[in-house]
Formats: sequence, C-alpha cells, structure tokens
Amino acid sequence: MNRLMLAVVVTAFLGACGSSVKLDDKVPVDDKSGTPVYPNGSDGRTGSSGQSSVAAVDIGKSTPSSVAQSADRIVYFDFDSAAIRPEFQPLIESHARGIKADKNKRVAIEGHTDERGGREYNLSLGQRRAESVRRAMALLGVPESQMEAVSFGKEKPAELGSTEAAMEKNRRAEITYR
Repeated sequence: MNRLMLAVVVTAFLGACGSSVKLDDKVPVDDKSGTPVYPNGSDGRTGSSGQSSVAAVDIGKSTPSSVAQSADRIVYFDFDSAAIRPEFQPLIESHARGIKADKNKRVAIEGHTDERGGREYNLSLGQRRAESVRRAMALLGVPESQMEAVSFGKEKPAELGSTEAAMEKNRRAEITYR
C-alpha cells in the first residue's frame, strides 16, 4: 500500500513539474502595426523549402571595417521575425571581419523582443534572432568558439513604451564584445 501511495505521489509530482509551453509553437500576438505578421508566408525561421532564411552575403560589397569599431552594433528585426534584413548584412560582415582578425575577441549576440507575446515565446524569438546573426557570422568564417548567442526576450527594452516606434527599437540583436 505504501509503495502504491509513493508511486501516485511521485507521478503527480513529476506531472506538475512539466511545462505545457512549447517554445517552437506560435503564441498569438496582437499586431498593432497593421502589417502582416508573416510577410510572404514566412515566420523568419525557415524558407518555404525548409532551409535557413539567412541570405547569402557578398563580402566584396561590405562597408569599411571601421563600422566594427563604431557604436553601430545593433541589428533590427521585423515584427515576429528572425530574418536578417538586407540593410544589416554589411554591418554583420564588418563585425565578422573584425572578430576573425583577432582570435582573442569574443562576442555575445544578445537577442531582444518587444513587449508583445508571452515570456517563453519572447525568449524563444530572442534566441532565434541571436542565432540568425550568429549563423550569418559563422557563414562568413567566424569560429563558433568566439561567439555566443543569448536571449533576453522582452526583459531589457532599449526604449520603454508601447508605441510602434519604441517597439521597433526593442526588436533587435546586439553584438557585444567581451
């Protein structure tokens, strides 16, 4: 009888510890911008063929490496997307060149989201954004050992407020040197 009672208690305890939230599932988000949540049917994670949505980069068209030395270390994202916008590819290329040139440099790519969505979903989206930038740098030859992708979700907003302008500044990945 004691063993049966112990088995019931352990089963109930383990069942209570489980989470029903799946980080890869979409959580409904109220889109106040009036733009489609998934432009072109994409969610920013993969293309229609199931391959990564990180675009190819032509290193020959990049900006001078002085960009890596400036305060311009932020990649902004569209609403509910982890796809890198084309205007940020030169920035990523410049940082990648600087990191590759100095084997002692370490970088943390911090993913952030706006305030919409649940905590778990925003942590997942922030991680996907950081991973997008990390993968783009890896494709440019930056060793994995020099990069780390982390997510802060909505916990560290760049700008407080619920206006669209404030939320646009919060949908970002920051390249931070350590």
